[in-house]
Amino acid sequence: MKNRLALISGILILFFAGFTFGISAKTDKDQSKDIELLGLYTQVFKIVKDYYVEPVDSKKLIYGSLRGMMNSLDPFSAFFTPDEFKEFTTETQGEFGGIGIEITMENHKLIIVAPIEDTPAWKAGLKAGDIILEIDGKPVEKMTLMQAVKLMRGKPGTKVTLTIWRKGEEKPFKVTITRAIIHVKSVKTRELKDNIGYIRLTQFQENSAEEFEKALEKFKNKKGIIIDLRNNPGGLLTSAVTIADMLLPKGALIVYTKGRTPRSNEEYYSESDPVIPKDFPLVVLVNKGSASASEILTGALKDNNRALTVGDTTFGKASVQTLIPLPDGSGIKLTTAHYYTPSGKLIMYKGITPDIVVHVSEKEEIERLKAEREAKLKGKKVEIKDPQLETAINAIKILNFAKESF
Repeated sequence: MKNRLALISGILILFFAGFTFGISAKTDKDQSKDIELLGLYTQVFKIVKDYYVEPVDSKKLIYGSLRGMMNSLDPFSAFFTPDEFKEFTTETQGEFGGIGIEITMENHKLIIVAPIEDTPAWKAGLKAGDIILEIDGKPVEKMTLMQAVKLMRGKPGTKVTLTIWRKGEEKPFKVTITRAIIHVKSVKTRELKDNIGYIRLTQFQENSAEEFEKALEKFKNKKGIIIDLRNNPGGLLTSAVTIADMLLPKGALIVYTKGRTPRSNEEYYSESDPVIPKDFPLVVLVNKGSASASEILTGALKDNNRALTVGDTTFGKASVQTLIPLPDGSGIKLTTAHYYTPSGKLIMYKGITPDIVVHVSEKEEIERLKAEREAKLKGKKVEIKDPQLETAINAIKILNFAKESF
């Protein structure tokens, strides 16, 4: 499971300084109320320590209350114990253990944002929007996100059974998946019919931009390029910005963030000339599994009129998280800003609606993914009917016609 270091703005907020010395915007009345509420907290803490039926460890109480504090904010803010924080901050290299899904916790529901291509979860048929109800028979309703992640991890070769609820199914069903070390190849390419290049971005990793540039060079003499971001759950913000920089004219706004502090307000512009000509036909494929950094790239290309977008409305993840380490080795992931597309749209919980909407039913999508998986597992090169990809190919042809006509 890829963490959301992706959306960190690259700085650590001066949290402790702000907490210790006070924030100037706060009135004396606000501060007095905060002190009163903190007094209430310490009173309850003492009552529990003195009168609970069994002795309770102070750290357990404090950590539990901090989890509750973060969970009360939004699905993306979280508190991590020292072990959890260490584990969370080591997953940025594109190789990690588990089953290969990107998940989020919303209203105590564990939701799959997207399965990562070619991983055990992808091969088992899990899909964006699936809700995990149980992990090895244990209900996830009262778990934290990291507790659920930890249960799904284990030694490669061992199995984990998930109980899944899927929209359109009559009842929940179980899926048993064999864990593996997840090696994620973020950029995949192939040549399509009609002399069109195809670049599949599965995630935005540290080396994705370098691999993407090679793909652009490979296909820059084709009739056009399709960039497939379907079921791409995101990744590193810097990677998405660098890739957008390769495609947009110098000085174009890629994305900007807005928060409560000046440090949370940042703007990202294209700083170099594009790798391919500005009239080179581009189409971006997206669906509801396209989230976070995928939406940043899609929004940048769409709002700057650089590419046609095709597919289904995207996931709608537009919040910026900052990691803040705490003195005892624990830490918090705090939402500190929202990001906006160049035209000023906040897509949080709304997503991006493509220029050409090609809705694929749940049944059709499942059948296509199943056929693709089976063909790949058998080492066969089979053309699978893909309405969204076919529409993208036709869009490239139209763009070429318009280019040649004008």
